[in-house]
Amino acid sequence: MLKAWVPGLRRARVVATAPDGLPAEIYFELAATLTYSLAYTHDLERREVRWEPRVGRRDGVRGFARFDPEDDGTRITYGLEEGDGRTAADRAIADPQALLAAFSRWMQDEPDVR
Repeated sequence: MLKAWVPGLRRARVVATAPDGLPAEIYFELAATLTYSLAYTHDLERREVRWEPRVGRRDGVRGFARFDPEDDGTRITYGLEEGDGRTAADRAIADPQALLAAFSRWMQDEPDVR
């Protein structure tokens, strides 16, 4: 599912799940050389997810996404801090505006995931 909207994603695998069934850690392979895992925390009441690198910290990212109802849609607030091991090309892949645009297109094209 992530490969449908995350540019450069070659593989993603859930390593661990939380007791509520949501992902607690996911391993990623991006572009040609980036490999890392992210640990996730979910605050369902606030509609927020946070992540931080666990394995491969230099390649990983730290951030959050919050989903707030707004009029007839949803406002997404997104923050991202990239690891020191990322090149300019790697940083372009993680451009927040491009990621959110790709996610929005995917959500509109895949009504069954809503």
